[in-house]
Amino acid sequence: MERHFERELQGLKDDLVAMGSLVDDQLGDAFHALFSGDVEEAARVIARDRKVDVFDTKVESECQRILALTQPVAIDLRLLMAALQINVQLERIGDIAVNVAERTEPLVPFNDFLKRTRLLEMAQIARIMVRDSLDAFMTGNAVLAERVLASDDVVDSLNQSIFFGLVKQMQGQAELVEPGAHMLILSRHLERLADHATNIAEDVIFVVHAKLVKHGAREQWGE
Repeated sequence: MERHFERELQGLKDDLVAMGSLVDDQLGDAFHALFSGDVEEAARVIARDRKVDVFDTKVESECQRILALTQPVAIDLRLLMAALQINVQLERIGDIAVNVAERTEPLVPFNDFLKRTRLLEMAQIARIMVRDSLDAFMTGNAVLAERVLASDDVVDSLNQSIFFGLVKQMQGQAELVEPGAHMLILSRHLERLADHATNIAEDVIFVVHAKLVKHGAREQWGE
């Protein structure tokens, strides 16, 4: 029975890893489509979102089944609770990849303007955060998870800088109002992407150390 339970947990982790890999590919393709102006690649990202939704349903069902048929305790119970939350974060990250892809076509005529912003830098940092949070989950690496938490402040700062920079340019040039509005929305999506990565990292710390670090409780971690 114990071996069966261990196989169930490993299968759940494997599915989350596969879902994370798919979501990371979606992000990479969405960012490439956006900054290269590749409308066809953007369309492929949008079409593949259904695969993320399939994983979402599968992982949620697996968690519910394991909880219903077994009596997990301690770290196994924390793992299942975290898996449910991480599944939600990954599904939302998949949605962000779609949202980014949907901005590709309207920004094709303004590609030079797009590249003059710091949105690419922000996208790269946020994607690294997602990758690191998933690596931290796979390896149980709380130190790497902490690094993700620290990176969130960098993304927040970039979001603020991009906001004020875009507003200033939109005020000075009326023709930049429409593309600028798209870029403001993009910046917000990227900021949310970093938040989702942060949430995953917080779940990793919960699994490894049984410490809650959500909702401003990070300062108490380790006490």
